[in-house]
Amino acid sequence: MDEILLTGAAGFIGWKTAQILLNQGFRVVGLDNMNDYYDVSLKEHRLEYLRKHPEFRFFRGDIEDLEFLDSVFDDCGINAVINLAARAGVRYSMENPHVYLTTNGQGTLNLLEMMRKHSIMKMVLASTSSLYAGQEMPFVETLPVNTPISPYAASKKAAEVMAYSYHYLFGIDVSIVRYFTVYGPAGRPDMSIFRFIKWIDEGTPIELFGDGSQSRDFTYVDDIADGTVKALRNVGYEIINLGGGKNPISMNYVIGKIEEYLGKKAQVDGKPFHKADIMATWADITKAGELLGWKPEIGLDEGLRRTVDWYLENRGWLKDVRL
Repeated sequence: MDEILLTGAAGFIGWKTAQILLNQGFRVVGLDNMNDYYDVSLKEHRLEYLRKHPEFRFFRGDIEDLEFLDSVFDDCGINAVINLAARAGVRYSMENPHVYLTTNGQGTLNLLEMMRKHSIMKMVLASTSSLYAGQEMPFVETLPVNTPISPYAASKKAAEVMAYSYHYLFGIDVSIVRYFTVYGPAGRPDMSIFRFIKWIDEGTPIELFGDGSQSRDFTYVDDIADGTVKALRNVGYEIINLGGGKNPISMNYVIGKIEEYLGKKAQVDGKPFHKADIMATWADITKAGELLGWKPEIGLDEGLRRTVDWYLENRGWLKDVRL
């Protein structure tokens, strides 16, 4: 039975990826520093589910800590690494850029060094559609992405190119999966869909940056996790988009569907469009289909319905979650 080191295991995408791995018979070594960038109660909620599985082990620690990583690699019979540990969020990266580079850049380097030292030859590395800023849509993996417009995107680019160096020098097989606007139950409370649902339900004005015409290639978390696990296959070194693959959907449409599912109207507090944001994202997912046999299964309307249902089922404790 293969043992997978999954960093960011208590994160939104991490816990769902762990579930799929465990269901497929893998052993999972989960690693997370449990930082308070957003409300830790959500991370504890996810971990509580994972800890029930006998093939899940959890270590609390930071991928920036090389000594800690060395002890984990020594203690576990790891066959592959899925690196989902990251500092996320475009806007916050402008306030605290240093931690983005140390976690996303240095942390990835630390993992690659441990893989080299312990002769582990497969990494799946999570990256971002934010790298495509300024490119023509739909975004194809061959597009040049050398003009990141936020420290977050720049730090992810650093991780990608460092992984290429280790592929070239040491033969490590690397699948880089660029995610497109992931949403779903138990999502991050700093992201728009979680916030919009909570604010609309509570009658609080929603903060809408721009006029709502900006659009995204929304992708349901189960589909993203499925693609991440499929990316464990050997590919050499490949960058692979994981997105909805359909025409991007406007924020105004999303707000309207949330209103419909909650049976409540939104109050809107308009904010200026942020300079580090991009107006639209749209993934070409042809490569994911060809290399991984992957395609998304859950459409936006169904995914939003599931997300609202989860919120309503957990509203009792979510009322205290810090946004």
